[in-house]
Amino acid sequence: MTKIAAASANAPRQRRSRADTTQPVNAPAVSGPAVNSQVRAQLAPQAQVANDPAPRPEGALRFLSEAQPATPCLVVDLGVVARKYAELQAALPRAEIFYAVKANPAPEILGRLAAAGSSFDTASAGEIRAVFASGARPERVSFGNTIKKPADIAWAYGEGVRLFAFDAIEELRKIAAHAPGAEVYCRILVEAEGALWPLNRKFGCVPDMAVELLTEAQALGLKPAGVSFHVGSQQQDPTQWNRAIAAAGSVFRRCADAGVRLSMIDLGGGFPADYAAGIAGIGAYGAAIAAAMNAQFGDAWPRLIIEPGRYMVADAGIIEAEVLLVSRKSAGDDRRWVYLDIGRFGGLAETEGEAIRYRVEALGTVAKATGPVILAGPTCDSADILYDKADYRLPLDLKAGDRVRLYSTGAYTTTYSAVNFNGFDPLRAYFV
Repeated sequence: MTKIAAASANAPRQRRSRADTTQPVNAPAVSGPAVNSQVRAQLAPQAQVANDPAPRPEGALRFLSEAQPATPCLVVDLGVVARKYAELQAALPRAEIFYAVKANPAPEILGRLAAAGSSFDTASAGEIRAVFASGARPERVSFGNTIKKPADIAWAYGEGVRLFAFDAIEELRKIAAHAPGAEVYCRILVEAEGALWPLNRKFGCVPDMAVELLTEAQALGLKPAGVSFHVGSQQQDPTQWNRAIAAAGSVFRRCADAGVRLSMIDLGGGFPADYAAGIAGIGAYGAAIAAAMNAQFGDAWPRLIIEPGRYMVADAGIIEAEVLLVSRKSAGDDRRWVYLDIGRFGGLAETEGEAIRYRVEALGTVAKATGPVILAGPTCDSADILYDKADYRLPLDLKAGDRVRLYSTGAYTTTYSAVNFNGFDPLRAYFV
């Protein structure tokens, strides 16, 4: 029998930055259509869930059963990636998909998406080279990082890339100097309520500044295309695009008054993976975005770009790991420490602050009863603790040598895996 630890482990949290881990684990649920009364019951602290249905990437499960690879390893089901791409196309048919390469830059994923017709959001020259190697042309590439080396701007421009992001006058001048005549778009700051991993501090500028910068872009000989924003990674409230699109609409109108005609909105990413039951389907996000676009632009929508990363690949992946030790710190301690052969430095960096909470399934146990656990990694770093405050529960007969599976781990795992910390090998990945 298997058990899956979930429960309050995926309640929505509003964190201001990756370094801020002071907020309580069980933050209030967000409002809006994404969270109804049934979902709130699911996310309540007392709702300890066994056998909670997780996404089932059947190809990955078959591979694990038949190949039984050494742990820890990630298996990514490319069929799920293709299905996610098609579902997002259906939900937002008027938007162009620019896959966020940083989520998982594996050649197998890039190749599958390039063949499907995807464009790509890139953050570095290295990512652009990987996209080119997948078969994508330069016109399907956006250099979406607002912080770029002049040499990388010049190289990308020389290779044919013509779409660049910025959020400051200094970056704009770099682009004008090294990519003359390029199309540019300005990232604006927006609120990120309802996101498990907010992205509203490091990137972007206020809309007032965006109007000034886009006007200056035209004066510098660049082509001001539009604006971008990001409502936060793992955004659980589809209505959070409303205010962001309204802010973008305001920038469009004010730029037009200044003689600058914009033509594009980059809606960013934020579409969620299925870390917990009750997440709204992608159709709800498409409907909410379409309603917000209609409210701002009527039938005359500008060009739309979306940058899915986590949504596209997370649910395609399963990490299988081995239990190294199950122990207690005292005889009266009711919580067991469960140490795995993967931790924060082996690919699970997004457990920082317990923000992203994967469903954990124990394999091969027979006990029906479960008990509370602290999950930790194998390294000698005391920060290598995955889940302490979240109320994870695993079978009472779990022991060293058992295997566990972590679901929805196809995004931001291999890319965060350390090269050689404590001598542990990087996370192995298989693509089926």
